[in-house]
Amino acid sequence: MNLKISTDPHARLRIDKWLWAARFFKTRSLAAEALGKGRVRIGGESVKAAKEVRVGDIVQIDIERIVWEVQVRGVCDVRGPAAIAQTLYEETPAGNARRLAELERRRTFREPAATLHGRPTKRDRRIIDKLSGAD
Repeated sequence: MNLKISTDPHARLRIDKWLWAARFFKTRSLAAEALGKGRVRIGGESVKAAKEVRVGDIVQIDIERIVWEVQVRGVCDVRGPAAIAQTLYEETPAGNARRLAELERRRTFREPAATLHGRPTKRDRRIIDKLSGAD
């Protein structure tokens, strides 16, 4: 496989293609969907799938409420092995600290609703109403 990774500061690539090649999303359509929902930002601004990313841009990617903040180090329009994909970006120290803090919070905090399955029973509804202050 012949991958051409460009580190030229003038090289550009569509953000949806870059997210797919850097392996943040499994398919380009998933990347485009995340872009449409405003979960990807370049320089703090939400962008569309056709926006071009350049080497040096700061990209924030929200995947399942975990925010990756990375600096673009290279562009490649072909999806390659994970080892190659990791050379396309470098995570910022501040973004890395926030991401690890969120992962630690998720590890120690249990979502109260995670144990509920289906509709609440009559007893569950009474407890919910009592806790929420509804009469």
